[in-house]
Formats: sequence, structure tokens, C-alpha cells
Amino acid sequence: MVLHPAARTPRDLSGDGTRRSGEARLDEAVGLARAIELDVVRAEIARVARPVPSTLLGSGTVKRLGETIAEDGIGLVIVDATLSPVQQRNLERAWKAKVIDRTGLILEIFGARARTHEGRLQVELAALSYQRSRLVRSWTHLERQRGGFGFLGGPGESQLEIDRRLIGERIAKLRRELEEVKRTRSLHREARRRVPYPVVALVGYTNAGKSTLFNRLTRSSVGAQDMLFATLDPTMRRLDLPSGRKAILSDTVGFISDLPTHLVAAFRATLEEVTEADLVVHVRDAHHPDSAAQREDVLAVLADLGAHAVNAEREAEGQGLIEALNKIDLLDAGERAILANQAARNAEVVALSAATGEGCDLLLERLDRRLDADTHAIRLDIPLSDGKTLAWIYAHGEVVGRRDDNDAAHLSVRLSEANLSRLRHRQRPH
Repeated sequence: MVLHPAARTPRDLSGDGTRRSGEARLDEAVGLARAIELDVVRAEIARVARPVPSTLLGSGTVKRLGETIAEDGIGLVIVDATLSPVQQRNLERAWKAKVIDRTGLILEIFGARARTHEGRLQVELAALSYQRSRLVRSWTHLERQRGGFGFLGGPGESQLEIDRRLIGERIAKLRRELEEVKRTRSLHREARRRVPYPVVALVGYTNAGKSTLFNRLTRSSVGAQDMLFATLDPTMRRLDLPSGRKAILSDTVGFISDLPTHLVAAFRATLEEVTEADLVVHVRDAHHPDSAAQREDVLAVLADLGAHAVNAEREAEGQGLIEALNKIDLLDAGERAILANQAARNAEVVALSAATGEGCDLLLERLDRRLDADTHAIRLDIPLSDGKTLAWIYAHGEVVGRRDDNDAAHLSVRLSEANLSRLRHRQRPH
């Protein structure tokens, strides 16, 4: 059973502060459950006048749902909200079924989807951080009789304390391993700066169509399914732009409302790819009824990460992220006309369909133009003996003038901001 607790007042119990309908939230929760192949027998909205500290739901609702659960032989109840450990335990006792909340469900999906070593580390760290908060004192017969030295469990150490200590040790080890991953990723980014390609990152709400667009633009075959969180591990491919310049396109994990703080923290190393990108494309599902609320969720996570693309100053200068309004093939003619007008008035918006390819050429042109907008005209003196650097400049800049003497080539070149910093890096003594 999937259950979405909704307040009787307009405020949503989910706590994400957005104006979503209860029906849309319930549909999303059912989609999350089906993403890990759970058989959803029943799904309903439970109206709550006032959250009850012990069970969240009122006693009448708990009793009524308990009868339905027993009648339908339901073994798992997903509550689409954040449950305290006590609420979770009390509902399990009342319903005689396993109960997990929204955070637990998302962690299950991430655990099932993580493929890379880094992804598994991040998921395990998030799961253990969550699990540690769930440890409830239930081994009172094993109360501590006599302690050890603090770093060793004494003979009377309770099971609860052993579990907490073991989880704490494992969390510390995972954090050390992820720091190493973060350092390696930083080195990879440093190496990419020497390879003079700007990085374009795709971000968006889960199931907005990022992977389909990624495949369309790069002619790749990255797994893309009509499923929440189909992509967990970031993927990068070369992107050929209309001007002939190259870029690197990065496909990232989808965002979601009420993204558990454990997950935001655990996936920070991966999401840092977004903050380091030269350009960010926000892929939105224009067909989804909650598209506007999903947009706010994505921008909130980006702001939390400190992504430069949503920096207020850049927004004021018109240098914010590019919005790709996807799935226009699913809209009726009137809705498509409205989006087309919106895109025509705003250079930061492109209406497209990753499935059919409509509008994708326009997106590539916008990316090309944006990456070209930050070009600088500079004069360079390069020793004629440094053939590699000269070749690099010709490959990645626009040489508008050249005069050679016996020692050096004196060039007038147009270079992007990103390539200018890469050139400086190449010329820095190692």
C-alpha cells in the first residue's frame, strides 16, 4: 500500500513548501514504489487534521487502514512523508506490516540502482546515516551492566550500543573512502581542464527526460527509461556543436522533492560535477502537471550546492542556466504554441522533444552561442618551438591574426573564458 498523508488545510505534510496536489504527490510515490518493482495493491490519500506525534495519522485512520491492510494481505506500507522512528514502530505494531517512509523508499531505490563503486559508497553512507537515527531501544534486557574503556564494548554493552558503535565506525570509514573519491574526481576535473573542452551538465527532476536528451545530443545509448531514478551514476560523453567546437556533456542523477538530507550530503561529490560545469541545462518535463513546482525543487537543490549557474548575480546579468522544456510532443497544439512563444521571447528557454528530436538543433545552437559569448580577444606570443601549444590554440580558438619572427609566433586570438583558463594552466610551469 502507498499512502500519502495530506493536511486538510492547503499546507502539505510533505514539508517541501511547494503547492503540489495530493493526487500528484500520490502518483509520484506510486511511481517510486514501482521503480523497484513493488506490486502496488492500493494507493490512497489519508487526510490529516493535525499530525499525531505517536502515529502521524489519527487513531480512526490507523484503525481503518489496519483493517484494509489485513483484508488485502498487504505486507509493506509506504508512507509518503517523513516518519519519526517512534511513529514507524507504532504503525508497524498497529498494522502488523513493514512500514517505510519516503526517505526509506528513496534509499531502497538508490541501493538497487547504484552501479559504480562510488555510487554504492554514497548510497551505503546515506542508508547508514538514516538507519542510525532509526535505532530504537528495544533490547532493555541487555542493559549495560559494566562498561569497558569507551573504545571497546564492555561485557555489559547493550545490543543497541553495539549497533550504534558499529554503524558509527562504518560511517567514518565510508566518509574516508568518499573523501578519496572526491580527491580523485578533483584530479579528473583538473585533467579535463588540460583537455580544452567546456563541460555542459544536464540537471532536472527525476524522469524529466535527461538521459533521453543526453542520448539524442551525443548519439549514445545510455540507459533511459520512463522510470524515476533511472540514472544514478553520472555519465560523460563528447558533444559536437554546430560551430565545430567540442564540449563534454554530463548526465546527472535526477532531483526530487523532499530529497533526504542524507542523500544530498552523500551525493555531494557527484553533484559537484554540476557546480564545476561551464554551463548548466535544466531539463524540465513540460507535460507534467507539477512542472513549475519541480522547477523550484531543482533550483533549491542547486542553490544548496552553491552551483554558480543559479547565482543571483549571474541571473541578473542574464547568465543563468538554460531551460530545456522537454516532452512537447505530448502537449496539445495550444500548449505547444504557448511554449513556442515563451521560447521565442527568452534566449534562456528552448522547447523541445528529446524523443522525436524536435528543437534539439536549436538547443545545440543556444549552447554554442552561450559558450561563444564569453570569448576574449587576446594577443599571445608563443615560442615557435612550442608546436603543441600552437596546435592547441588553432584547435580551440579563433586565430584572427599572426606574425612570426625568428623566435615566436605573435597571435591575435579569440578564446572562451574556459579555454583561456585552460591555456594558462598549460603554460604554468609543472
